[in-house]
Amino acid sequence: MSKDKIWLSSPHMGGTERDFVKEAFDTNWVAPLGPNVNGFEKDLENYQGQNVHVAALSSGTAAIHLALIQAGVGPGDEVLCQSFTFCGTTNPILYLGATPIMVDSEPDTWNICPQSLKEAYQDRVRQGKTPKALLTVHLYGMPYKVDEVHAFAKANQLAIIEDSAEALGSTYKGRKCGTFGDYGILSFNGNKIITTSGGGAMVVPTKEQKDKTVFLATQARDNAPHYQHSEVGYNYRMSNISAGIGRGQMQVLDKHIALRRGMNAFYVHLFESIEGITVHIEPGPDYYSNHWLSAILVDPVKTGGITREDIRLALEDENIESRPLWKPMHLQPLYSDYPYYGSGVCEGLFEQGLCLPSGSNLTQADQKRIKNCIERLLR
Repeated sequence: MSKDKIWLSSPHMGGTERDFVKEAFDTNWVAPLGPNVNGFEKDLENYQGQNVHVAALSSGTAAIHLALIQAGVGPGDEVLCQSFTFCGTTNPILYLGATPIMVDSEPDTWNICPQSLKEAYQDRVRQGKTPKALLTVHLYGMPYKVDEVHAFAKANQLAIIEDSAEALGSTYKGRKCGTFGDYGILSFNGNKIITTSGGGAMVVPTKEQKDKTVFLATQARDNAPHYQHSEVGYNYRMSNISAGIGRGQMQVLDKHIALRRGMNAFYVHLFESIEGITVHIEPGPDYYSNHWLSAILVDPVKTGGITREDIRLALEDENIESRPLWKPMHLQPLYSDYPYYGSGVCEGLFEQGLCLPSGSNLTQADQKRIKNCIERLLR
C-alpha cells in the first residue's frame, strides 16, 4: 500500500479563510482592491509593529522589484546581494539591467557575511563602481547579523532592501524581521509560513513609500479622469480574494510559528546523539527564528560515509519530501559570470545541507515516519 506524501512545507489553513473569501464573492469585490486588501495590510502593520506601512502585492519578487526601483537602481548600477538564496531574490536586479554582486554567507546564521560584504564593497569602489543598494536575506527564517550589516550599509549610504520572505514572525533583538531596512519584503507563496495562495508585501517606514509602491503596482496611473501614464508601472497588486485568505491566515500565524519551531526541536532531539549531523538553530539569544524550514548539515567524514544525498534518497523512498539547501546564485548558470566575493562558506552549506519536512500541519504519525526512516538509515 502506497504511503501518503509528507511534504516539505505545504499550505495549512486555519478555518476562517473561507469566510473572508465568501464575503468578497458576496459583495462582488473580486478585484485587486477592496476591504480584504485594506484589512490584510492593516493586520500586517499591526503585527510587524514599528509604525510601518504595508502594501500587499502579487509576490515577494514583485516587492523586491519595486523596492529596487524606488532605491533608484537602474541599468548599469550594481547591487550587493547574498549569493545563498532563491532566484526570486536576485532576478529583479536583472529586470532593471543592473549587475548583482554576489556575497558569501557566514556559518552562524548562513546569511550574508559582514566581512565578505566589506571586501566586496571596497573592491567595487576601487574599480570605480560604487554599489547603489544592498539586498539582504533572512534565509529559512533565520535573522542575519542585522547590527553589523546595517551599520556598514548606512556608513556607506547603501539603500537596504531586507528580504524577509521566509522570516515573517522571526525577530532580532525582539524586533520583527522585515522592519529593519529601507524596504522590507514578505512572501505568502503556497509553501510559506502563511499563504495567500500566491502573494507578497512591501513593508516601509513611511506612508509616502507605501503610496508610491501602490502607484507603481497599479500601472502607475496618474491622477486624471482618463487613463494617463507618465512613468512605467506594473500589474503587481494583490487581489481582494487572495487578501481574504491572508486575513484568515493571520489569525493562526503565531500558532504556525510555534508548530514550526516545534518541528525544529523535534529534529534537534532526533539528531542530538548523532555525530556528524547538526541542526541549524539560532546562534544566540538575540535571534528568534520562525524556523520556516528546518535544515541539517551532514559531514560524511563523521557519519561513517553517510551523506546528505543518502538521507534525501532514503526519505524519498518513503515518499517523504526533503530538499538540498539553495544552490548559491554564483554557481547558477544564469549568474556564473557576475562577481562573487567570499571564502566558500555557502558552497559548503549547499554540498552538505538538507531541508527537512517542516510544515505546521505535520502530525505525530508523520514525525514517527520521518524518525523511523532516519534511524533505519543511520543504523
